[in-house]
Parts: sequence; structure tokens; C-alpha cells
Amino acid sequence: MKIVFLDALTLGDVDFERFKEFGEVEIYKTTSEKEALNRVKDADIVVTNKVVIDKDIMDKSDIKFIQIAATGMNNVDLEYAKKKGILVKNVAGYSTYSVVQQTFALVLGLLNRVKYFDEYTRTKYPESKIFTHIVDWFEIRGKRWGIIGLGTIGKEVAKVAKAFGAEVVYYSTSGKNSSSEYKRVDLDELLKTSDIISIHAPLSENTKNLISFSELMKMKDGAILVNLGRGGIVNERDLAKVLEDKDILVGLDVFEKEPINKENPLLKSDKTLLSPHIAWTSIEAREKLMNGIYNNIKEFLN
Repeated sequence: MKIVFLDALTLGDVDFERFKEFGEVEIYKTTSEKEALNRVKDADIVVTNKVVIDKDIMDKSDIKFIQIAATGMNNVDLEYAKKKGILVKNVAGYSTYSVVQQTFALVLGLLNRVKYFDEYTRTKYPESKIFTHIVDWFEIRGKRWGIIGLGTIGKEVAKVAKAFGAEVVYYSTSGKNSSSEYKRVDLDELLKTSDIISIHAPLSENTKNLISFSELMKMKDGAILVNLGRGGIVNERDLAKVLEDKDILVGLDVFEKEPINKENPLLKSDKTLLSPHIAWTSIEAREKLMNGIYNNIKEFLN
């Protein structure tokens, strides 16, 4: 068996040695669209995180199994793979607690104005006439936290938000998720009444541009929005316009285009806190991911 890892750099510093027990292993740090076919055409098993495996590649190769090194599966033509008899698997649930933690890192970073206070302490505090520096920020306790997408991650975020003393409400983007513990509301109510809003939904026809200009304008002044779902859920052009005038703070771990375009106005806004799609990348999450990839390949070969 020949196994090809197409974008190993996206997995970080992990051990690939154990995969050699299955056969020949080729590891590429990154793979461009033009390089993909040549690298997989004689592979039995392909491991891809973001590299697209489409109809053309499947037709011109001998791939038998595609392992997606992520939960999302939108980079593989699943319907055509099924027609071709190619098995496709992902790894679900490996990054739940990692994403939850980054959700609160962004929220608390914005809410407690961590960047501002750090800069102030380094530059102006030594010359201060008093021991403190008062800038308004609020407690999570007693506030309303709105969750868009109450899946596995959304439910874990809800638990932590509740532990902070927040009232949790949610909007189901699929219409399928329900909870007896938290109040389900429509999107309009969630946007108008929540002090903190976190997005934990996949990108789909239902969620693409779900949060655009009109939705953003409905948010309360002083509210916080964080997106840990997918970039296309929030319309970035509209968001940049709204941030020019509206008093809201925004944390983003995902973007419409990744890496983000250097001309994107969100990079220059002092109302944003940004991270480069790293919510899933804790040491523990990546260990779970690699174990899932290993076990899926082992199961396929057996």
C-alpha cells in the first residue's frame, strides 16, 4: 500500500513514523492544485486536510481510500467518490475542547480588553498618577450568551458560559438541534438581545452569509461577536463597514479566504481580535486527530 500525505504542514509537528507499518509513505508539507494529481495518481490511500480531491483526480488515479485530516469534508467530491467505490472518512470530535477554549480566549481577550491593557501597562502605566486605569468592561455573569449552531462544540460552549453565570440561548442553523436546557430563539431575537454571540456552525447553503449587514446592525451596542465556525458565515465586507460606526467587538478565527488577504480592512480595525484558524490545533486535539487517521487507515486495511 502507498499512503500519501498531501499537506502535512497543516498538522504541525506530529509523528508519521507509525504509518510506515502500512506500507510506503510519502509526505508532502504542502501541495498545490497543479501538483495534486501527479502526487496521488499511484497512491492507494490519500490523506488530505485542505487539498481538493475532485472528479478529475479520482478518474486519473488509483485511489482506494481518502482520509480527510479534519472534520469538514467539503474538499472532496463525496458523491463521485461513492460512485467510484472510493471510501472517504474524516475524524469527528477531535478538536471540541480545543475550539471551546479558543472561543473563550477570544471572548475574554475582547471583553477584558487584554491587548489594550497590555499595551497601556507597558507604555503609560509607569507614568500614571494612580494605581489603576479605568476603561469600561462587563462581566459575563448575568448577561445573555447567544450560540449560533448548538452542535457538539456549541453545547460545550454553552456549559462553560453557564458556569460563568450567563443565560444561554441558541439558534439552530439546521433546524434539527434542540435542547431542553437552553432556550431556542430565532436569529433575529438572538442578535438583538445577546451580549455575547458565538458561532459554531458549518458552512452550508443555510449559513453562507448568515451574518451580513442587516444582521450585524441588529446587534446591541457594546456586544461581542466571535466566529469559530467557518469564514463564509460572516460577510467580511459588511462586517468591516459596520465596525466603522457601530460599537461592537469581533473575534475571528476563520475567514472567507485563508490565509486572509493582506488588504482585508479587518486586519487594521482596533475592534477585532484575530487568530489564524488555530482553534482546532491544541496539542491534545492534534494527537486525537492523528490517532483517528491511523485507526481509520488500519480499519480500512483490515
